[in-house]
Amino acid sequence: MSGAATRPIGREPAIRVRGLVHVFPEGTRALDGVDLDIATGEAVAIVGQNGSGKSTLVRHLNGLLRPTEGTVEVLGEPADRLRVAALAARVGLVFQDPDRQIFARRVRPEVAFGPSNLGIRGKDLDAAVDEALAAVGLSDQAGANPYDLGYSRRKLLSIASVLAMRTPIVVLDEPTTGQDLRGIARVQAIVASLAADGRTVIAISHDMRFVAETFGRVVVMRAGRVVLEGTPAAAFGEPAWPVLTSTYLEPPLAARAGARLGLGATPTESAFVEALAAGRS
Repeated sequence: MSGAATRPIGREPAIRVRGLVHVFPEGTRALDGVDLDIATGEAVAIVGQNGSGKSTLVRHLNGLLRPTEGTVEVLGEPADRLRVAALAARVGLVFQDPDRQIFARRVRPEVAFGPSNLGIRGKDLDAAVDEALAAVGLSDQAGANPYDLGYSRRKLLSIASVLAMRTPIVVLDEPTTGQDLRGIARVQAIVASLAADGRTVIAISHDMRFVAETFGRVVVMRAGRVVLEGTPAAAFGEPAWPVLTSTYLEPPLAARAGARLGLGATPTESAFVEALAAGRS
């Protein structure tokens, strides 16, 4: 599906974008007519080369940027009619660089800052912070200085800071940067848990394996436009490879191997084993 705004049938959109254009003051046209629906409870990955408009797009969802042209609706209301504080209660955004987000001298106050600004107090605040720290595996670091943590754990801390806000929409910008396999698995578990709770998850990522294994829909951007969207099987299937090449992306190794073995773009491990045992190569 190329260029069409779609969402799962029967589900209300959490995000509705129509004709979105953003031109920066120096004249750069970062978004050039984006149409996109993201359904409530959906997990969607946005991919594309640097400069394709991914980060510019998601920054319209929480009011950090406003449209030059077009409209953005968040949970049924036009984003440009809502203050940034109101949008922050709806959309939690985890920045790509955790050091642009972290400012407190201790881990626990860092995680507590966002929810307390949303009016969460007392036992509810304690519970929100405890749950967020547990989700990212930092419960034993609550009293630590964030800058005594390594980069990968600061990244997880920035995720916890947004999880604690309990927003219905969570946006993750490059969440697996700096993570080892264990850290990536933890992020995948967080995405799955949020989706299971009916919260909408949007991620920007260059990690195609993470995208293919974690999200139900993939949105591919190039030069400020959506050029392809669909399930991982559709987005990474062989017919879509020319579009991916035009965006300087490659399908994950499993998709390439699956195409060679006739197993499709999202083969299971057992399918690989059976194919190799049958002598197909």
